[in-house]
Amino acid sequence: MDGPPYARIAAELRGQIERGELQPGQRVPSTREITGHWGVAMATATKVLAALRQDGLVHPVPGVGTVVSDPAGAPARHLDPDPAPAEGRHPVPARTSGPDRPPGRAATARPAARTPMAPDRIVAAAIYVADAEGLAALSMRRVAAELGAAPMSLYRHVADKDDLVLQMMDAVFGASALPEPPDGWRPRLEVAGRTLWAMFRAHPWLASALSLTRPQVLPAALPYTEWVLTALDGLGLDLDTTFTAYLTLINYVRGTAVNLEAEAEAEAATGLNSEEWLQTQEARFWSTLPPGGYPMFEQLISKEYDFSLDHIFEFGLQRLLDGLDTLIREVLPRGAEPPGPPNAGFARVAAA
Repeated sequence: MDGPPYARIAAELRGQIERGELQPGQRVPSTREITGHWGVAMATATKVLAALRQDGLVHPVPGVGTVVSDPAGAPARHLDPDPAPAEGRHPVPARTSGPDRPPGRAATARPAARTPMAPDRIVAAAIYVADAEGLAALSMRRVAAELGAAPMSLYRHVADKDDLVLQMMDAVFGASALPEPPDGWRPRLEVAGRTLWAMFRAHPWLASALSLTRPQVLPAALPYTEWVLTALDGLGLDLDTTFTAYLTLINYVRGTAVNLEAEAEAEAATGLNSEEWLQTQEARFWSTLPPGGYPMFEQLISKEYDFSLDHIFEFGLQRLLDGLDTLIREVLPRGAEPPGPPNAGFARVAAA
């Protein structure tokens, strides 16, 4: 076949889809796999996936990649063949995909079959949609389609989309049980931070939905709040400072996690993870640098930096707790030590 390389590769993949060798919901090769198999540049691989999307043969699934579309019209989803059972008050489908995940990551699991219009069934279906497609794709009509029901039938159980999102957030918190609290305020706040990070990791839409300035009423989140506030009690901090420390922890974890959904969507749209995308930009970075003008930055882009949101989160968490440790020591009587082993978390990370 004549034509540019991207068109020839797209035609080959198109043929595999039309012959049924690639089934609806099955992931097509990523840009990295295309470059390796056909020996083309990353830009060419990107054009291949763009051409297939333009033909309506494939579509991106956040956190999964580009998958074959269902010819019947309903977007097929790449499903984990053996999803883990849901936990908590609602059947919350666990989403373990996202940026920085290792190969073989699972996608969102379908909500468990129950009475079609049961409230927990609606919430589970909504979480399923938001996990797989992002919060922007969530609508009452979309959830109704997932349930095979009329959109108006949902309004007997849910006031509107805002109410639905509140119920989704409450369900996620209700399904995330905290362990027995460890000794010491710092190990306890480490667990609290990592628990919240894991929730955001599993449900990337949650960070943008959760408001710090206009906090939502989420009964299932109250045990988490009490758990953190109790960890800070008795350390010499007044109540306002204690609550500010709690909000600072929440804001730090949430602020890091807001990158998760945007990155998942970008990866699904381009077929490139953040590391692969940076590789395509390396020449552009170099072209903007005057010779010898920015030696530190030149050193940075000359070496391979192992970018990881998980690493950035953990680094920042420890530095935040270092600062809180300093504050606590300032308000304690001279010579007194904070309860629990100081810098226990940092020592664990350093040892690892």
